[in-house]
Amino acid sequence: MTETYDVIVVGGGHAGCEASFASARLGARTLLITMDMEKIAQMSCNPAMGGIAKGQIVRETDALGGYSAIAADKATIQFRMLNRSKGPAMWSPRAQCDRLKFSRIWREKLENTPNLDIWQDEVIDLILDGGKGGGVRTVLGATFLAKAVVITSGTFLNGLMHLGRTQWQGGRMAEKASLPLAETLRKMGLVTGRMKTGTPVRIDGRSIDFSLTQVQWGDEVEARFSYLPDVPRPLKRRPCHIVNTSEATHEILRGALADSPLYNGQIQSIGPRYCPSIETKIVTFADKSSHQLFIEPEGESTNEYYLNGFSSSLPMDVQVAALKTIPAFRNVRIFRPGYAIEYDYYDPTQLRHTLESKLIDGLYLAGQVNGTTGYEEAAGQGLIAGANAALKVQGREPFVLSRDEAYIGVLIDDLVTKGVDEPYRMFTSRAEYRILLRQDDADLRLTPRAAEIGLLSEERLALCRRKESLIAETLAWLNACRVTPDMLNPYLESVGSTPLGQGMRLDAVLTRPQVTLRDLMDELPELQAFSDGLDSSLRDDVLECAEIRLKYAGYIEREKLAADKLRRLEEVRIPDNFDYASLSSLSTEARQKLAKIRPVNIGQASRIPGVSPADVNILLLLLGR
Repeated sequence: MTETYDVIVVGGGHAGCEASFASARLGARTLLITMDMEKIAQMSCNPAMGGIAKGQIVRETDALGGYSAIAADKATIQFRMLNRSKGPAMWSPRAQCDRLKFSRIWREKLENTPNLDIWQDEVIDLILDGGKGGGVRTVLGATFLAKAVVITSGTFLNGLMHLGRTQWQGGRMAEKASLPLAETLRKMGLVTGRMKTGTPVRIDGRSIDFSLTQVQWGDEVEARFSYLPDVPRPLKRRPCHIVNTSEATHEILRGALADSPLYNGQIQSIGPRYCPSIETKIVTFADKSSHQLFIEPEGESTNEYYLNGFSSSLPMDVQVAALKTIPAFRNVRIFRPGYAIEYDYYDPTQLRHTLESKLIDGLYLAGQVNGTTGYEEAAGQGLIAGANAALKVQGREPFVLSRDEAYIGVLIDDLVTKGVDEPYRMFTSRAEYRILLRQDDADLRLTPRAAEIGLLSEERLALCRRKESLIAETLAWLNACRVTPDMLNPYLESVGSTPLGQGMRLDAVLTRPQVTLRDLMDELPELQAFSDGLDSSLRDDVLECAEIRLKYAGYIEREKLAADKLRRLEEVRIPDNFDYASLSSLSTEARQKLAKIRPVNIGQASRIPGVSPADVNILLLLLGR
């Protein structure tokens, strides 16, 4: 069987789902190939979306027309806005999800997406057409031709599982690894490396004594991921629970380190620094007598629980024995033990900002194959790779996000400019313009850009413009409204803010850190009346954006100025054939790094490790600047 498509996406995880969905939305005839249609958008590890900086990425994918945010909202069983005690640049939404329903929601969406077909099979070979990605062959003997191929194979390429001293090939528990495709990519000349990740034990909730845990509910007033106001959230809410390890727990774990693949030489690759295994924690933080663990439900009605903080590849009897030292787990039963997995990844400095390979025209890579970790990072890459694959096939200009436009832009620029030496995870600290990249207004930043290339509908763009209009209307009303001391002084004194000595504009009062818009509504009936007159489906988002813009106007303006300076460097293009080796005025390290990365502009060159400001100045002079 031979069939022709515009774009083929290999792998049905979070990157593959967003890639195929984006490609199809742009009108490209798209094929998604996955080894198991029952595992589409599988939450292989933590049954949650979002978190610090990751939540911003989920909202950005939604602003760009992706589906991860909507699927998460429909599958949410607990929602929390993290870091509310800090500034709005740090606020990060996170949703505990029903793992199985999240997957089913995604599958239903993909099955009903125009221009998109799904094929269950394993890709074993790539067809090259004069150095271009020309299609794939599968283990069932099918041949699919396409002008662009997107690889989103997650942990399956040469996947090797570890549980104690036991090893077996696999991409996930009870799922086989992809070996032929890994060998094909290696032979094509892609520079590859090995990384490691892990997952915790899954516990039977009927064996947990929840009376000995600390209960953790979600927010009383929930936000959501999607900017669409009418996404249903039908599932009942469930709490998480918190317990702590003890010295008795650590003693059992320490006694088994000789059987740990991480410490007996069995695992040679690098694991995620910011999500370490429990055995790594007790070694790295040997002075700590306990570690916090989160018991997270895997769904709305299941008894399966995920033990966040207890990733491990120790023998299963050791895992169970250590758990039983925790009072709430004294009678614990498990559904399956934690395990580790090693897998191939490909040096992302081999990619352009479109996530297309520099070596093979028409081949794109996204997700964990690029050395990242996390559903959210994978989804963001998948959307960009799928969109650019479709645009290339259609002969259109590429779609690239800059560092001051999106966390997705920061993520991809970091990958292709700096590479990775450990699994990459997004943090707010990685973004130098994070006050511009807040979770509250990703739609205002990105939806117009997505609409320009056809990634989303005119209705979606109209909703975004309506929100911006209402924010402007709110700011104008706050600026025009004047308040007197007798109207607000009792409230100001109650929150520790200096009383008014004379009348003042309401927007000036709102800039005070102790004062909130919600509190002012209780004090000022006219403000409440204005709020009630706003579009009810957008009211909360509008008021939040308006308040943040007022309180942080100075910081926002300062970062915009800094971003403008960066953009000027980004506008100085470097020719593809620029001869760095002949430039003796550059340092040796700079020549080597520049020749390897081949930056597209001076801005990217300035971010390459080993390229100094002096080297950048020399490049500017040579380019006539």
